[in-house]
Parts: sequence; C-alpha cells; structure tokens
Amino acid sequence: MTNLETYFKNSQDIGPYIEQMQDNKDNLVSIYDSFKLPEDDERLQKLKSSNYSKVLVITEDWCGDAMMNLPILKHIAEALELEVKVFHRDDDTHLIDQYLTNGKSRSIPIFVFLNDNFEQETVWGPRAKEVQSFVTNLREDTLPSKDHPDYEDKVKETHLIISNRYKTDSTFWKAVYNSIIDQMIYK
Repeated sequence: MTNLETYFKNSQDIGPYIEQMQDNKDNLVSIYDSFKLPEDDERLQKLKSSNYSKVLVITEDWCGDAMMNLPILKHIAEALELEVKVFHRDDDTHLIDQYLTNGKSRSIPIFVFLNDNFEQETVWGPRAKEVQSFVTNLREDTLPSKDHPDYEDKVKETHLIISNRYKTDSTFWKAVYNSIIDQMIYK
C-alpha cells in the first residue's frame, strides 16, 4: 500500500490546483476573498508550536463541500505555514478508502494533517457538524423516496440550495474554521 509520504509528494500544490479548477474555482476564490481569520484566536497561536507541517487534501473539483472548505483550510494553512497538497480522490481510491465516512462513503474533502515525518497527526472532513445538520435536515425535509417520479428533480433542487448556502453563509464558514481548528487541537 502506498504511504502518506508518497501520496503527498505526488500530489499537486494547492495554488496550481486552484488555478486549474474547472467547476468551482470562482466560488472557491470568492469564499477565500470573503473569509477572514479571527484576529484574536488564541488557538492559532497554540497551533503554531504544534507538530503540524503539512496537509494532504483528498478532493475533486466538482465537490461543493470542497468549494467551501478548501478556502478556509487555505487561510489556516497560510497562518500556520503548512504546506498543502491536493490529491484527486478518483485517481486512486486506495487513499480515500482509508478515510471512509461512516465506514462506507468516499465523502470529500478529507484533510489529513501530517508532521515533518509525513505521519498522520489528525484527520478532518468532510463537513463541520453544523453544516452536516443543515444538509441532513434539508434532505429529510425536501427529498421524496427514491422511487418517487420527482426524486431526481428534487435532488438537483436540494444541491442548488446547499451550494448557494455554501457560497454565501459566513456562519457556515466560521463553523468550518472552528471545526478544523478544534480537530487540530483536540484530535
């Protein structure tokens, strides 16, 4: 099995990854430009002396969760001087299969935080708890059974509602930030 060091070294730097994005680049950049790290968060200062030095991101361009979460991670990584590399989930599913959500789903993005020796320190993803609650509740409230004739149309409507919230709701961005920082501190 390929180790994390090999995956990291064979992955794409986050800057060029964002530049070549096709699906969600404009929205990701917009979120990045709109989100600001809190100026007085003592947790960031605490993390500056931690073992973290790298983040291996498992994602795909089309992913709405990544569109929202990556810009927040990018800010955190810049503040903490972490090297961030992006691995395309679908290029080799052996990596994502080590980080299945609920033991079965290849959900993305997944952020694998590494130390200088490419050892995993902690993992975050694919969603902050508050965002997951929103998505779960929305799906429960709007989606009919899968055999309903309107099911596919309702799925598309639901995805559009979720995506629009991700692009505009700064409370979600703050929830993602807090969730990532807390995971890094409390593992």
